[in-house]
Amino acid sequence: MFHEYRDLISELKQKDAHFHKLFDKHNALDDQIVELEKKHADQFEIESLKKEKLKLKDEVYDAIIKYKNSK
Repeated sequence: MFHEYRDLISELKQKDAHFHKLFDKHNALDDQIVELEKKHADQFEIESLKKEKLKLKDEVYDAIIKYKNSK
């Protein structure tokens, strides 16, 4: 996710505990979704998790851009 901001993400994960939590939760949701899709789980549950993951991705991106612009 956001490979072009790899260095900024590393900095933010070290400096901002909230950002680190958001980033880790996004990745955990991604793993959970992959596992549910493999098991052909309920599509409504998967879609709900995907929406939550997308919301987290937006928050992560906003934090990255805010941090980048503050430098």
